[in-house]
Amino acid sequence: MQAIQETDARFDAVLGVVRSIYGDGPIPLHRPVFEGNEKRYLLDCIESNFVSSVGKKVVEFEQQLATFTGAKHAIATVNGTAALHVAMQLTGVDRDSEVITQALTFIATCNAIAYCGAHPVFVDVDRETMGLSPDALGAFLATKVVRRDGNAFNMATGRRIAACVPMHTFGHPCRIQEIVALCDEYGIPVIEDAAESLGSYRDGRHTGTFGKLATLSFNGNKVITTGAGGMILTDDSELAKRAKHITTTAKVPHPYEFVHDETGYNYRLPNLNAALGCAQMERLPEFLEIKAAVAARYAAFFAGQGMHFVHSPVGAISNYWLNALVLDSLAEREAFLEYSNSRGVMVRPIWRLMTRLPMFSDCEHDGLENSRWLEDRVVNIPSSVPDHALKVVNP
Repeated sequence: MQAIQETDARFDAVLGVVRSIYGDGPIPLHRPVFEGNEKRYLLDCIESNFVSSVGKKVVEFEQQLATFTGAKHAIATVNGTAALHVAMQLTGVDRDSEVITQALTFIATCNAIAYCGAHPVFVDVDRETMGLSPDALGAFLATKVVRRDGNAFNMATGRRIAACVPMHTFGHPCRIQEIVALCDEYGIPVIEDAAESLGSYRDGRHTGTFGKLATLSFNGNKVITTGAGGMILTDDSELAKRAKHITTTAKVPHPYEFVHDETGYNYRLPNLNAALGCAQMERLPEFLEIKAAVAARYAAFFAGQGMHFVHSPVGAISNYWLNALVLDSLAEREAFLEYSNSRGVMVRPIWRLMTRLPMFSDCEHDGLENSRWLEDRVVNIPSSVPDHALKVVNP
């Protein structure tokens, strides 16, 4: 009984600091903030009659993202999964090829691989970053992969390894430079799944600018949102041109004729969604500043409680998209999830490992020791931008 009371008191303390930041009432994990020019820009689109994938706001939003991240090109898509799908096609991921990635990820990463008819191969993550481990990747490449005719092949399956897709988990940059260097040795292109890391940096460089391509997400729960939307980032002008072409149904430009020169996708972001994005980008620096302050407050509290709060990795600046705790055990994680959610504070576990889902259960992996350890212990706690912290815009 005493142990239960001590646990409840510990959980109560956590909920106390959450409510001191966000107030009373139900507290979501991460909600969007529409306190700027969103309505005005949406009305501009409606009045212009350009509400679909052709419109000035799409171009403006792409330019804003390229400027902010430092990428040479940004191509807007309907969502982050579509961006991943196209990025993989652009790097040559095709049927019965393989893609090295992490099992500790959101399902979109592996869905995009499956859309290409390819096979994921799962390599372990680092505990500090929760992203793909260069140490595990190096061991896998050294023992399982052979270089032949300019390509890398899995010695066990004979399949070509077409890409490597590390993810910057919860906005914490993985050790991306080391990953790219290893993959370069084997001729494996890197696609950064930067869906969660807008505003995150590794050694002063924005995530999504290290690999051959990268993708972002603007789902309703991200740092900024377009309702639904994604972005492909690249410094390669030819890849950018092709990305725009195949996401626009592969339509050959013509004043009135409908000519399509290959199978394409209706993946371009509508102008209405881009209008939201343009307004959100105006406030992104403010959002990031506030989220850093929230994370600092959490960090100070949990240090006093003896609980492990996930900080920015060494050499990195995280956007703290979702703040995370590492609890002592699976049992404590389950108890905390039930306790918090039943009291109106939304808390969620990290994703179930991809290898524990039926469609990916037979995929090759390296044992995933750290991934399994984190799966049992990591929870996300409320991470929205608090209302009271926002500046008044256009009063």
